[in-house]
Amino acid sequence: MRKIIASIACLVVLQTFGQGWVPAGARSMSLANASVTFEDVWAFHNNPAALAEVENFSIGLSYENRFLLKELQSQGLAVAIPLKVGVISVGGHMYGYNRFRSYKGGLGYSMKLAEKISAGVQLNYQGITLSDGYGSKGNMTAEAGVHANVTDNWKIGVSVFNLNRAKLSDYEDDRFSTIMRLGTSYLFSKKFLLAIEAEKDLDYSFRFKSGLEYQVVDKFFLRAGVATVPLELSFGLGYHLEKVHIDFGTAYHQILGWSPHFSLVFEAKK
Repeated sequence: MRKIIASIACLVVLQTFGQGWVPAGARSMSLANASVTFEDVWAFHNNPAALAEVENFSIGLSYENRFLLKELQSQGLAVAIPLKVGVISVGGHMYGYNRFRSYKGGLGYSMKLAEKISAGVQLNYQGITLSDGYGSKGNMTAEAGVHANVTDNWKIGVSVFNLNRAKLSDYEDDRFSTIMRLGTSYLFSKKFLLAIEAEKDLDYSFRFKSGLEYQVVDKFFLRAGVATVPLELSFGLGYHLEKVHIDFGTAYHQILGWSPHFSLVFEAKK
């Protein structure tokens, strides 16, 4: 029975995230992954252009357990290294277990094109490994993004994953998913943030996501989000110290249940 549930969950996760792009960072996941405008180290996974706003060396580690199944665990890594001009980023992601595992490792570069506009590009090597003699397949994928600070409180972001339509297998022309995301966020006050995003996988319907973040007291945040197709609710909280950010939460799928997530970020302040 557990294997059947795991198989169903795998299909749902592959449809939700596509073959290739897997979100990371508990703040993002607690806000239904409406995160294309977020200017933190997790922009490595969410929108490479937003990394241009990172001013300090940062490293992040994340963990998620989809639907509380050990077969559906994922781990993420992201590192941002600011330079005199631009920001270099490296990172990766692993998802699954010994019978089915997807992985990604990449290198990116982001820079400001103007005072309020930045762009970023990223190259990844990613693939899938199957047990029982099926072997593994991998290929290079490219992604790019644009990020704009319209005002101090209003931001817009665009990100495209797998620009090159990289092929996973010759069988039925199987390719990594190409995913386009357009989103905006608005900071109504120092304490209240609203994020809205539309996501389009070329092989599936539009997915709409939104999230709310509220700073209850200094350094402590509450978050909630909702996403469609499939319907998923998310919740979380964060505690941000000067150099360390601790975030965790969970998402709820109406059929498959809960998916807890956690992330830790270290930022070396100048």
